Amino acid sequence: MWIAWPAFLVAGVLEMLVFAMVDPQDMQWFGQPIEMSRQGIYTLSFFAFWIITAASSALTTLLSVSPFEMNRCPLVPTERPDGCPKQEVCCDHVAA
Repeated sequence: MWIAWPAFLVAGVLEMLVFAMVDPQDMQWFGQPIEMSRQGIYTLSFFAFWIITAASSALTTLLSVSPFEMNRCPLVPTERPDGCPKQEVCCDHVAA
């Protein structure tokens, strides 16, 4: 939900901004007019904007994870399997 709703809202704003300046009937694809209704162009554009902004939000969320969160082991040291490279506790805090 942290990705989908903000992306949905931004896609709606982008839709309004773009089509306030561009008439869907004047659009062309490779020099040919688009044979689609205005509502169809609005719909496809909205979903394209939503996918692009969702990808941007997902990438931002992924890149905001700290190295500690990414590399920490979810198991407490006593429950880790033999041979686990994170078997010993060095400097990180152990959650009970």
